[in-house]
Amino acid sequence: MNRSQAIANRFREVILHGTWIANTNFKHQLTQIPFDHVTKKVNGLNTIALLVQHIHYYIKGINQVLLGGTLDIKDKYSFDFPELIGEKNWDDFLAQFWSDAEQFAQHVEQLDDDQLDGIFTDAKYGTFS
Repeated sequence: MNRSQAIANRFREVILHGTWIANTNFKHQLTQIPFDHVTKKVNGLNTIALLVQHIHYYIKGINQVLLGGTLDIKDKYSFDFPELIGEKNWDDFLAQFWSDAEQFAQHVEQLDDDQLDGIFTDAKYGTFS
Protein backbone atom coordinates (compact mmCIF):
# COMPACT_ATOMS: atom_id res chain seq x y z
CA MET A 1 0.00 0.00 0.00
CA ASN A 2 1.41 3.40 -0.93
CA ARG A 3 1.30 6.49 1.29
CA SER A 4 -1.69 8.03 -0.48
CA GLN A 5 -3.76 4.90 0.03
CA ALA A 6 -2.68 4.63 3.66
CA ILE A 7 -3.67 8.25 4.35
CA ALA A 8 -7.03 7.82 2.59
CA ASN A 9 -7.73 4.62 4.50
CA ARG A 10 -6.95 6.22 7.88
CA PHE A 11 -9.19 9.17 6.98
CA ARG A 12 -12.04 6.82 6.06
CA GLU A 13 -11.57 4.94 9.32
CA VAL A 14 -11.82 8.11 11.39
CA ILE A 15 -14.74 9.65 9.51
CA LEU A 16 -16.72 6.92 7.75
CA HIS A 17 -16.38 3.34 8.86
CA GLY A 18 -13.41 2.38 10.97
CA THR A 19 -12.66 1.58 14.56
CA TRP A 20 -9.02 2.70 14.58
CA ILE A 21 -9.71 5.67 16.86
CA ALA A 22 -11.49 4.91 20.13
CA ASN A 23 -13.08 1.86 18.52
CA THR A 24 -15.54 4.05 16.59
CA ASN A 25 -15.85 6.74 13.90
CA PHE A 26 -17.69 9.99 13.21
CA LYS A 27 -20.43 8.39 11.12
CA HIS A 28 -21.24 5.71 13.69
CA GLN A 29 -21.45 8.24 16.49
CA LEU A 30 -23.23 11.06 14.67
CA THR A 31 -25.97 8.92 13.19
CA GLN A 32 -26.92 7.71 16.66
CA ILE A 33 -27.10 11.02 18.51
CA PRO A 34 -30.57 12.58 18.73
CA PHE A 35 -30.94 15.91 16.92
CA ASP A 36 -31.70 17.81 20.12
CA HIS A 37 -28.35 16.65 21.53
CA VAL A 38 -26.25 17.73 18.53
CA THR A 39 -27.76 21.22 18.64
CA LYS A 40 -27.71 21.72 22.41
CA LYS A 41 -25.27 24.26 23.76
CA VAL A 42 -23.71 23.32 27.09
CA ASN A 43 -21.91 25.88 29.25
CA GLY A 44 -21.48 28.25 26.30
CA LEU A 45 -19.41 25.72 24.32
CA ASN A 46 -19.88 24.93 20.64
CA THR A 47 -22.54 22.39 19.79
CA ILE A 48 -21.69 19.02 18.29
CA ALA A 49 -23.40 20.13 15.08
CA LEU A 50 -21.27 23.26 14.85
CA LEU A 51 -18.05 21.30 15.41
CA VAL A 52 -18.99 18.80 12.70
CA GLN A 53 -19.85 21.62 10.30
CA HIS A 54 -16.45 23.15 11.11
CA ILE A 55 -14.66 19.93 10.14
CA HIS A 56 -16.77 19.59 7.00
CA TYR A 57 -15.89 23.18 6.02
CA TYR A 58 -12.22 22.23 5.72
CA ILE A 59 -12.85 18.91 3.94
CA LYS A 60 -15.07 20.64 1.40
CA GLY A 61 -12.57 23.46 0.92
CA ILE A 62 -9.67 21.09 0.33
CA ASN A 63 -11.78 19.07 -2.10
CA GLN A 64 -12.27 22.25 -4.12
CA VAL A 65 -8.48 22.63 -4.44
CA LEU A 66 -7.99 18.97 -5.32
CA LEU A 67 -10.52 19.43 -8.12
CA GLY A 68 -8.43 22.28 -9.54
CA GLY A 69 -10.17 25.18 -7.84
CA THR A 70 -8.84 27.84 -5.55
CA LEU A 71 -8.20 27.63 -1.83
CA ASP A 72 -10.98 29.85 -0.52
CA ILE A 73 -11.42 28.56 3.03
CA LYS A 74 -10.51 30.95 5.81
CA ASP A 75 -10.29 30.30 9.52
CA LYS A 76 -12.38 33.37 10.26
CA TYR A 77 -15.35 31.77 8.42
CA SER A 78 -14.89 28.23 9.71
CA PHE A 79 -17.66 28.55 12.29
CA ASP A 80 -20.09 30.67 10.23
CA PHE A 81 -23.00 28.41 9.32
CA PRO A 82 -26.75 28.81 9.14
CA GLU A 83 -28.59 27.30 12.06
CA LEU A 84 -29.70 23.73 11.47
CA ILE A 85 -33.48 23.67 11.60
CA GLY A 86 -34.90 20.23 12.23
CA GLU A 87 -33.71 16.67 11.97
CA LYS A 88 -34.10 16.52 8.18
CA ASN A 89 -31.75 19.48 7.82
CA TRP A 90 -29.20 17.64 10.02
CA ASP A 91 -29.64 14.39 8.07
CA ASP A 92 -29.17 16.22 4.77
CA PHE A 93 -26.03 17.87 6.11
CA LEU A 94 -24.65 14.51 7.28
CA ALA A 95 -25.31 12.94 3.87
CA GLN A 96 -23.29 15.74 2.27
CA PHE A 97 -20.56 15.35 4.90
CA TRP A 98 -20.22 11.60 4.21
CA SER A 99 -20.19 12.22 0.45
CA ASP A 100 -17.57 14.96 0.67
CA ALA A 101 -15.47 12.86 3.04
CA GLU A 102 -15.46 9.93 0.60
CA GLN A 103 -14.67 12.29 -2.28
CA PHE A 104 -11.72 13.64 -0.27
CA ALA A 105 -10.41 10.12 0.40
CA GLN A 106 -10.69 9.29 -3.30
CA HIS A 107 -8.72 12.42 -4.22
CA VAL A 108 -6.02 11.61 -1.69
CA GLU A 109 -5.70 8.06 -3.04
CA GLN A 110 -4.83 9.50 -6.46
CA LEU A 111 -1.95 11.65 -5.21
CA ASP A 112 1.55 10.49 -6.06
CA ASP A 113 4.52 10.91 -3.72
CA ASP A 114 5.68 14.10 -5.45
CA GLN A 115 2.27 15.68 -4.88
CA LEU A 116 2.21 14.54 -1.25
CA ASP A 117 5.67 16.01 -0.68
CA GLY A 118 5.10 19.14 -2.76
CA ILE A 119 3.46 22.47 -2.19
CA PHE A 120 -0.29 22.11 -1.73
CA THR A 121 -1.34 25.34 -3.41
CA ASP A 122 0.17 27.98 -5.60
CA ALA A 123 0.53 31.08 -3.44
CA LYS A 124 -0.47 33.43 -6.25
CA TYR A 125 -3.55 31.58 -7.51
CA GLY A 126 -4.40 29.22 -4.64
CA THR A 127 -4.63 26.15 -6.86
CA PHE A 128 -3.28 22.66 -6.39
CA SER A 129 0.26 22.22 -7.70
